[in-house]
Amino acid sequence: MAAPSEVNGDPIHCPAKVPAMAYPLSEESAEVAANIKYHSQYSPHFSPFKFEPEQAYYATAESVRDSLIKRWNDTYLCFHKVDPKQTYYLSMEYLQGRMLTNAIGNLNILDVYADALHKLGSDLENIAEQEKDAALGNGGLGRLASCFLDSMATLNLPAWGYGLRYRYGLFRQRITREGQEEVAEDWLEKFSPWEIVRHDVVFPIRFFGHVEICKDGSRKWVGGEVLRALAYDVPIPGYKTKNTISLRLWEAKAGSEDFNLFQFNEGRHESSLHLHSKAQQICAVLYPGDSIESGKLLRLKQQFFLSSASLQDIIYRFKERRAGNESICWNEFPMKVAVQLNDTHPTLAIPELMRILMDDEGLGWDEAWDITTKTIAYTNHTVLPEALEKWPQDVMRKLLPRHMEIIEEIDKRFMAFIHSSWPDLGSGLERMRILDSSNPHKPVLRMANLCVVSSHTVNGVAELHSEILKSELFADYVSIWPNKFQNKTNGVTPRRWIRFCNPRLSDIVTKWLKTDEWITNLDLLSGLRQFADNKDLQAEWASAKMANKNRLAHFVLQVTGVSIDPSSLFDIQVKRIHEYKRQLLNILGAVFRYKKLKEMSSEERQTATPRTIMIGGKAFATYTNAKRIVRLVNDVGAIVNNDPEVNKYLKVVFIPNYNVSVAEILIPGSELSQHISTAGMEASGTSNMKFALNGCLIIGTLDGANVEIREEIGVENFFLFGAKAEDVAKLRREREDGLFKPDPRFEEAKQFIRSGAFGTYDYGPLVDSLEGNSGYGRGDYFLVGHDFPSYVDAQARVDEAYKDRRRWLKMSILSTAGCGKFSSDRTISQYAKEIWNIDHCTVP
Repeated sequence: MAAPSEVNGDPIHCPAKVPAMAYPLSEESAEVAANIKYHSQYSPHFSPFKFEPEQAYYATAESVRDSLIKRWNDTYLCFHKVDPKQTYYLSMEYLQGRMLTNAIGNLNILDVYADALHKLGSDLENIAEQEKDAALGNGGLGRLASCFLDSMATLNLPAWGYGLRYRYGLFRQRITREGQEEVAEDWLEKFSPWEIVRHDVVFPIRFFGHVEICKDGSRKWVGGEVLRALAYDVPIPGYKTKNTISLRLWEAKAGSEDFNLFQFNEGRHESSLHLHSKAQQICAVLYPGDSIESGKLLRLKQQFFLSSASLQDIIYRFKERRAGNESICWNEFPMKVAVQLNDTHPTLAIPELMRILMDDEGLGWDEAWDITTKTIAYTNHTVLPEALEKWPQDVMRKLLPRHMEIIEEIDKRFMAFIHSSWPDLGSGLERMRILDSSNPHKPVLRMANLCVVSSHTVNGVAELHSEILKSELFADYVSIWPNKFQNKTNGVTPRRWIRFCNPRLSDIVTKWLKTDEWITNLDLLSGLRQFADNKDLQAEWASAKMANKNRLAHFVLQVTGVSIDPSSLFDIQVKRIHEYKRQLLNILGAVFRYKKLKEMSSEERQTATPRTIMIGGKAFATYTNAKRIVRLVNDVGAIVNNDPEVNKYLKVVFIPNYNVSVAEILIPGSELSQHISTAGMEASGTSNMKFALNGCLIIGTLDGANVEIREEIGVENFFLFGAKAEDVAKLRREREDGLFKPDPRFEEAKQFIRSGAFGTYDYGPLVDSLEGNSGYGRGDYFLVGHDFPSYVDAQARVDEAYKDRRRWLKMSILSTAGCGKFSSDRTISQYAKEIWNIDHCTVP
């Protein structure tokens, strides 16, 4: 008689007729099913004879990984033999999302795996739900990096991503009565089936110590503490291509020799593991708090760890491909290597490359500098002062003494160049310096300035943003290097962000365009324009949208307990919580809407457009006002959603723990999305592109990529409001001078919050930021009060447009039709041709 956990020796829920056999490269569903079953039995991670959804997920993922490893190895071998110029993308963040569906979709075997799992008594959608999002990022910066890797692989470009393997990510967000609560993300609580540890890829990383001058005058960095960077590789498959590139993640380790057995046996357990503890801290969390010196040291350790490990690996590969040569021709390095810095976090790659070339390889300053400046390119993602990193010089000198020497020399030589070649720059000179000693008590190092001075190309990420960089932030540099600055408008991958997350709408697009080539050539979406008035297309479009809205409503009920009506207008704003992104403007508008609904008669309410407002995103743990905004959204929702007079016409819901997988449910089900940042402050945005691509209409300001989206989809299909970027400085001055006259509706909404209508929590400091001193030292710095009346008027236009179903559906179709420009394939093609100078390298 079989044991309770066993049926004829076969795993529970796993049909006996499917054999457990290895078919690692098969694309036939019966053999794939056998391969999945093989992994469930012979790659065991759980108690034997179980095939419940979690176990089935890991077995399925390992089956997919079998196919990826072959493609992975073939890609690496191809790159090694051809030795093309290769791009290395350095980023502190990657928001990959779930990999299973994306991988089998890109491999074009989604139906094969669905059928294989059906043979095993399982369902692909249910199995895919078992996967946890990799906690390697926070917001748009990380998601952009992941979209870029997908496009690099799909375009068959020789490329490689580098990041850190965070154990706990930023944090997992819980919502309680008190608002946001941060807990550790548990994505690696068990293991990730997608990563492969490379025990043979290990590099030493030094911190602290001192600089020794050798007899020949050369300098060496010695002493301090030395940790090890261990590589974990994650495969990135291209869409319908054999090319599979890598995201290499570094983990910090201490060696066995760093464990003091004598101290341990003496009972000094913590001190015996001192260096192991130091290593664990480096990759523990993304963006640890840096309000005190130990936090600053840890943040800089992370940034240097990523930069040094990646550069050592790049140089090792460069040498490996020249094995057998009598000597290395270092002038060839920039012809084979392109390094892209994704914002200022990897800036330390600049002095580290200089150090390696001079101290380890024996090159002189001029040769090392020439190589470095021809290799490094820099993408700027922000104009916000707090995001343009500045680090105390004394902290940098303490942690990285040799690198501080190199940075000081770069600054010194740059100043000499300016004095000799551009003596009339005047006050611009101090703004351009890398080392800022204007405050002698707190001299700082400007990371963005170091990037601009040391890179061959600097790019912004939307046309408006790039113009602001050239005319304001980096204007002094533009006067001496006008050709250094470019624009590369961001994009999103059509695979994850419509084809896989919205298959219903994707099938409709393919049917009407009579081709699926739009998935790799998004410009073909423009062909939908000719059908925008077609009743049959509109009916199919509406059906797909309603199915997605029903799915979203079910999800909201599951995660929040709030029941929402799929026939209401789904109005969504999801992104990092920050005052410049103006979730506060959104919730003020919701408060005003609620108050007006309360004042209406029951007959008047019946003419209102029912609306469900959803807001989601994480507030940084130490960002007090952002956390107040999260709490306010939840407090408003608690009152509005339980008010029987108005909850048929308005619901307010906070979506907890926003991540890629949540976005893949929210975006297909959205109808209106708010991209309402203060003009001139959002570099680009990519969620606006994802929403527009899925037929969601946008209400927004002329900020970031909104400008280009509005141009592409048509001004009549975009709900515009608010100040323009060129007017913001003047409006702020007027606000400071007391010349601002607030709209009565703005005052009414603020007073309603102050009245205690939404609970006893003191929102005084949050409301005061709109009229008194804010965190930036000036009242209402983000112009919420100025833009509020035009925002309310734009929302009224939304209400009227939504009542005309045919008009709304036409606008929705035209939104998707106009999104051809916003493919990351287009963006990466431009990077490859205009910055990296690389060409495709296709696996035969």
